[in-house]
Amino acid sequence: MDQVELGSLEGEDGGAFRRSFSRKYREEAAKLVIETGRPIAQVAKELGVDEVSLGKWVKDYRAAHDSEESPLGVSERARLRELERETRDLRLENEFLKKAAAYFAKDHR
Repeated sequence: MDQVELGSLEGEDGGAFRRSFSRKYREEAAKLVIETGRPIAQVAKELGVDEVSLGKWVKDYRAAHDSEESPLGVSERARLRELERETRDLRLENEFLKKAAAYFAKDHR
């Protein structure tokens, strides 16, 4: 990722001024958070930017690229159905085992 030259963080009168980042830099920083799944705070610290700013960049990037998510393909839909079926079966089995454990945990004298 290209780094932006920040220079001095003080204005001529000694007061702090606002840094500005290019649109490309903001998008790359947001993609870094989204694609790696790392926390915004961690990435912000690594890049030397404010967490709130990076959070806004991520939010803006997601809003701008929300429609770019590709629909599921045929094989992905089949896999999703298979996983949903497996989840349903496992939940039923889990409920049965809970009931069986409760029954056998009772004192049957």
